[in-house]
Amino acid sequence: MSDHKYSLVPHPVPRVETQFRRIVTALPVPESLPILDRLARYEPVSMQGQPPVVWDRAEGFQVWDRWGNCWIDWSSCVLVANAGHGRAEICNALKACIDKPLLATYVFPHEARADLCEMLAQTTPAGLDKVFLLSTGSEATENAIKLARTYGVRKHGPRKHVIVSFEGAFHGRTLGAQMIGGMPSQKEWIVRLPEGFVQLPFPDGFRCRETRFEGFIEALDRLGIGPGDVAGVITESYQGIGPNFLPDRYARDLGAWCRRHDVVLIMDEVQAGFGRTGRLYCWEHYDLVPDLICCGKGITSSLPLAAVIGRNDIMNLYPPGSMTSTHSASPLPVTAAIESLRLIRDEGLVEHAASLGREVLAPRLEALRGRFPAAIGFAPSRGLVGGLLLVKPGARDPDPEAALAINEACFRRGVLMFAPVGIGGGCVKISPPLVTPAEALAEACDVLDEACAEVLA
Repeated sequence: MSDHKYSLVPHPVPRVETQFRRIVTALPVPESLPILDRLARYEPVSMQGQPPVVWDRAEGFQVWDRWGNCWIDWSSCVLVANAGHGRAEICNALKACIDKPLLATYVFPHEARADLCEMLAQTTPAGLDKVFLLSTGSEATENAIKLARTYGVRKHGPRKHVIVSFEGAFHGRTLGAQMIGGMPSQKEWIVRLPEGFVQLPFPDGFRCRETRFEGFIEALDRLGIGPGDVAGVITESYQGIGPNFLPDRYARDLGAWCRRHDVVLIMDEVQAGFGRTGRLYCWEHYDLVPDLICCGKGITSSLPLAAVIGRNDIMNLYPPGSMTSTHSASPLPVTAAIESLRLIRDEGLVEHAASLGREVLAPRLEALRGRFPAAIGFAPSRGLVGGLLLVKPGARDPDPEAALAINEACFRRGVLMFAPVGIGGGCVKISPPLVTPAEALAEACDVLDEACAEVLA
């Protein structure tokens, strides 16, 4: 991510008053500065990277502060609020759980845990029937690589222990998650990386022009690694730094290679899952079946919960009590997940995301790329996730200044995104809640058009 920061000096901005947006103060709001100052005083600087709006409430696809401003949300709390912010169904279910009361159970059983595990198992192909509930996406990816490596070593011997991931990948911020991550700057603190973890070029078609699966084999050969060495391959179903999607044929060939060589294929769906791309899971766009699926973020549309869903023989490798987590399957997040999954299913939000992506978001982003071809190098999208990769003229290097300026221009006009992402911070990421109406999405795209014209023209 870029080191560039948002201005904390209040500036007058044009008044905005539409059906979906309302901006009536200077931005940032002068009265909010003491709150931001207190956060800066007591939190690490790493927590100061988002647009300077102090959230007061969030409902559906909108966010309000307490000074009368309202934004169309294009962040979804970083791909969390898939079923919408503050849904009454989720709030009411949480209130019932609190009033019971049942707030924590450790690994002692409770009925909702059984309900959620069954619901999640029913979303995956037969044979992927085991569900391990956790709290964060990093926990999910760490457990997945632990299981893959255990499977390889126990079944085939210590030679089969290598975990393959991809350049540009983000799998979390814990030690193991950053070892499989594909951003060198996030590994400097580790100093000495252990053997057995390698990253290969990700075939996004922009930074890496090689999109044949043969490139995967050739890259392993150059490292002196053969199929007999590889315990697992982990990839985001789309890389969050873009979003960058796997080419369909590459994904199919990867799945077949893993199956042929008894390599555990792990699909990281922490950002991509639960309807975001117009399928319940993004990997369903590809002609493959994973062995392990890492979930998080949009699983609850609210509270912290993650999961690993996987093959029965792999998930059962560890005996009772040896693979647990203190707040694994805690009643409140589990309750939120059950209600969120019901909303996504019953309201047809997967289909809604597919339709809006196809009819609104993708064409609008491609139109912007065509309008500013020297500045927008790449405009990938699928369903209700998309991005604009800003590049310096005549180059493929990211342009973090332009990305931040577009993000701030949208903020001033009533569309809220999280900070520019990607290697170098050059990507404007778009991820509205799946309940966003077509009219609100189109209005927000109009704002993006205005912001790009202001910054890029």
